[in-house]
Amino acid sequence: MTSDDPSATALPASNSLANRYGGQKRRLGRKGMRNLVIVALLLGIGFMAWIATTSATAPVTFKDIGYHTTDATQIEVDFQVAKYPGATAKCAVKALDSKFAVVGWKVVEIGPNEPKVGADGGRTTIHRLALRTESEAVSGVVDNCWITDSGH
Repeated sequence: MTSDDPSATALPASNSLANRYGGQKRRLGRKGMRNLVIVALLLGIGFMAWIATTSATAPVTFKDIGYHTTDATQIEVDFQVAKYPGATAKCAVKALDSKFAVVGWKVVEIGPNEPKVGADGGRTTIHRLALRTESEAVSGVVDNCWITDSGH
């Protein structure tokens, strides 16, 4: 007794695997590889241009240098500001107590300056601000700085 059932015939292993999982993948040709490299280069150039333009648009930066508590009602805060020399900036400076509560706050204006003042051709200047406090401060920091007048 023989059966003519087609499912009973064995297929070669490579043919049955191709039916189950699909055929072999084609390798990327020379033209496809070249296009892939071009796209990668264009993406890299675009990313570098984006980095260059976003870092160039930062108009003002600041850095805390230190502070000195003169008494229970006053603190002196030293900080550095980097900006275009002809621009006017404002910086918010705050004094904090031991529980990090704000006990003093002042906005100070940093006006235009000559290129020979400060470092980097007048871009970076150092400032000291005496700040009145409600109670004894244990820290003084710059909270933020921004440009108010472009100066050109």
